[in-house]
Amino acid sequence: MSRASIRGRTAVVATGLLALVVGGCAADGTPTADTSPLEVPAFELPPTEGILDYQLGGAYDEVDAGSGPVAPDVVVRDATAEPLPGAYSVCYVNGFQTQPDEADRWLDDQEDLLLHDADGGLVVDPDWPDEHVLDPSTAEQRDGILAILGPVVTGCADDGFDAVEIDNLDTWRRFDAIDEDGAHALARAYADLAHDAGLAIAQKNAAEIAPLAAGVLGFDFAVTEECAVFDECSAYTDAYGDHVLQVEYPDALDDAGLTFDDVCALDDPAPLTVLRDRDLVTPDDSGYVYDAC
Repeated sequence: MSRASIRGRTAVVATGLLALVVGGCAADGTPTADTSPLEVPAFELPPTEGILDYQLGGAYDEVDAGSGPVAPDVVVRDATAEPLPGAYSVCYVNGFQTQPDEADRWLDDQEDLLLHDADGGLVVDPDWPDEHVLDPSTAEQRDGILAILGPVVTGCADDGFDAVEIDNLDTWRRFDAIDEDGAHALARAYADLAHDAGLAIAQKNAAEIAPLAAGVLGFDFAVTEECAVFDECSAYTDAYGDHVLQVEYPDALDDAGLTFDDVCALDDPAPLTVLRDRDLVTPDDSGYVYDAC
C-alpha cells in the first residue's frame, strides 16, 4: 500500500464516530435525542510500503537505500526531536522507565513513583542501569506518572508526529513487585491519551504480550527489535498484520549466525524491515549502518 493510500485511510478512536445522545426538547417540551455525530480525533496507521528508518540516536533527513539518498517514508525519532516533514513520524516515549538524562527529576520530586525492592532500595533495569523502573501499581501512582509523561505523549501530537511508541511495556513481567492490573491500566491510559490526541500507538518489543496489547490494551501496531534473531516476528504480524516496523542489529545477527539477507529471505519479516547499528548513530558517524529489505 502506498503512502498516498495510507494518507486517505483513517482509524477512529473506539468504534469510530460516536453518536451523542443528549437531552434536548421539542417545541412541546418533549425530550428529544440529538444524534449528531461526535467528532473525535482520527489516527493513521503506518504505511506498509516504503523506506523505514530508526533514528533514536540522532535525527537526519535522508538514508541511502541503495539507489542514492532518499527521505524515509516512516521514521521513528525520540520525543525530543522533531518529526520528519513528509514522512509518517513515530515519537519514542519511555513509558514505564525513566530516561537516563531525566532520572534526577524523578529522584528529586517523584521518588514515590519509582519501583522499590523489599529493602526499600530503588530498582533499576539490569540491562539499562541508568534507567529506574516506574511503579504503576496504584491509581495514585498512575496519576503521578501520567502527570509527568502524559504531556510528553500529547506533546508528540502537538509537534506533528503521527504516532507514539511506548517502550518497556512489559515491566510487569520482568519485575514481580509491579502489579499486573496496574501496569495494564497505565498502558490503556497511554493508548487512550494517544488516540484522543490523534496519535496511533505502538507496542515496543515484548512479543509474548502482543495479543494482549493489540486485543485488550488498545495498541495499534508494533515496533520490534531483533524479532528475526529470536524467531518471534510472526507473533507481531499475527497480532498487527502488516503494521509492524522491524529493526535488526548486526551484532545480534552475527551471534545468531544470520546475515541481513537471511532476514529478508525469511517467511515472516515485517514489510518494513531495516538493519541499523546498535547505537543508532547518524550517517556522519563511522559506526553508522543502514540497510533495508
